[in-house]
Amino acid sequence: MSEENPKIPLKPRILGQKPSLENQNVNQNPGLNPNSDQTSGSNCSPTLAPNLGANPATNSQLSRNSNPNQQGNSSTSGSNSSKQNECNANSSFFTELDILIRAKYPILYIVSHEEERVEKLIYQISQAQNKHCYGWSITKGLQPTGAEAQSRKKISESTRDPQEAIESIFDSMENAIYIFKDYHPFLDNISVIRRLRELAGFLRDSPRTLVIISPTLKIPCELEKEITVVEFGLPTSNEITRKLEEMIELVKSNPQVKINLTSQDKERLVKACQGLTLNEIENVLARTLISRHKLDGEDLRAIHSEKEQIIRKSGILEYYPTNEGIHSVGGLENLKDWFMKRSQAFSEKAKMFGCTPPKGILLLGVQGCGKSLVAKAISSLWNVPLLRLDMGRIFSGLVGSSEENVRRAIRTAESVSPAILWVDEIEKAFSGTQSSGQSDGGTASRVFGTFITWLQEKTSPVFVIATSNRIRDLPPELFRKGRFDDIFFVDLPDEMEREKIFEIHIKKRNRNPKGFDLALLSQSAEGFSGAEIEEAISSALYEAFNLSQELTTELIKGSLFETFPLSKTMKEEIDQLRSWAMERARPASRDQEGFVRAGTRRALEI
Repeated sequence: MSEENPKIPLKPRILGQKPSLENQNVNQNPGLNPNSDQTSGSNCSPTLAPNLGANPATNSQLSRNSNPNQQGNSSTSGSNSSKQNECNANSSFFTELDILIRAKYPILYIVSHEEERVEKLIYQISQAQNKHCYGWSITKGLQPTGAEAQSRKKISESTRDPQEAIESIFDSMENAIYIFKDYHPFLDNISVIRRLRELAGFLRDSPRTLVIISPTLKIPCELEKEITVVEFGLPTSNEITRKLEEMIELVKSNPQVKINLTSQDKERLVKACQGLTLNEIENVLARTLISRHKLDGEDLRAIHSEKEQIIRKSGILEYYPTNEGIHSVGGLENLKDWFMKRSQAFSEKAKMFGCTPPKGILLLGVQGCGKSLVAKAISSLWNVPLLRLDMGRIFSGLVGSSEENVRRAIRTAESVSPAILWVDEIEKAFSGTQSSGQSDGGTASRVFGTFITWLQEKTSPVFVIATSNRIRDLPPELFRKGRFDDIFFVDLPDEMEREKIFEIHIKKRNRNPKGFDLALLSQSAEGFSGAEIEEAISSALYEAFNLSQELTTELIKGSLFETFPLSKTMKEEIDQLRSWAMERARPASRDQEGFVRAGTRRALEI
């Protein structure tokens, strides 16, 4: 058959209506959008050139400034800029899906929660290929996609039935793409499975394609060879930037709303929004504008709270609010300096400079010396959410559940990236991997293997902070280069660090540190960890409260004398830990003269 006029705009028609001649051949102009002129400014890719602004129904509901009569005009710079951003953002998905449809892949399966966003893109592809597009749901049946809501009519009430919807595709004589939404619950029905297998063979020889959109992947074994899964990622930086600009455009004329965003602030907001869907981004920006009547660089907390909802739903990861700043960490200057140099590691500027995102660090040290506090402080410094991986929730009694739990935790962390994944006391989770085959059927070994493979191969900006108190219990595979950027040893605080720790904790209790002899307290607390110093101050406060007097240096000193620090009760273990770390880890602290503590210590006789 021939194509008389490929440029005639298509109109949604009723299923079963005899197709006109211009729709019989869909491959004459594979990159041509029938609704637009052949202008180079609208090209998204060499193989696919949909005019993203041609149909007003495909534009964002918040965009009000574009003139529909000028969408095809390449001289309109604002419209072209918006279209080009969308093209760049979705070109990979466009290209892959376009090729699969032209290659007559019968059934495509797209896993995504963003049903509306996927449907818009598929509609644009159908227009570029000169095809009709229909959407199906259990509540509405088959309807033309892309038409105005007022003109949408059910093709037939019977098409609400999942199997009748398949029969409608068999009966159709149109060149069309059919979008089935939330069809996965019906893939347990043996009749539906059998009919889909027959449909797959039928679609290979027809200009029709079935696309299933679902938030979860569920493919029966009978259909594994018939269905092709297509990756549809979360919004890219370009899409998030465009959504941010749309929200700003929506409220900029309102005198009650103040927009104060520098280019750096915009970049930080865009980075913080990564991992959210466009609807979630629009929700959190709208909530911020309504509650604060402004939008500036300090609005990251609202975005993090939206990500907290995602973490809570996972049931495995815990979201930690960033209440501690880097100023809450006493000492550990080498470690803090390492983090300060990487505070912009996830920025576009660092990426353009050639810096790769850091993978993670392993913090080895004495209990109570601030390893967990560092994880919380870095979350605040980098302005990214802190997620704690609870290994107790990973291991389950059901066969295969533990491995699936760790994979689900990884997927959740990547979905809200950039983020920090904190694995506290990692030795308690993986210390038994060597004997896992005899103790738990190899479950710990498989979970560990999944985790370290992800550490090695991950490309998403998820920074891992793992802490450990007993390094000898960890399997040697964990220390391979490429899994952690560095290993730091957190030792007991020296005299200057103890003085700084006393100052921090006294301030936290609304006392003036200048009223205390910090040098005397630091000398009296030799061998104490930061946690033990905090507990001594807390104990002294209760003593002062009981005596109805103010907290004094003498009361804190008396509390210190009543405490037996861990450096005395576990001296042998701490000495062994120091001995191991002396030649194998970087010191987290500097000495009193400000020099880095040496890795080698020799008793020289001079």
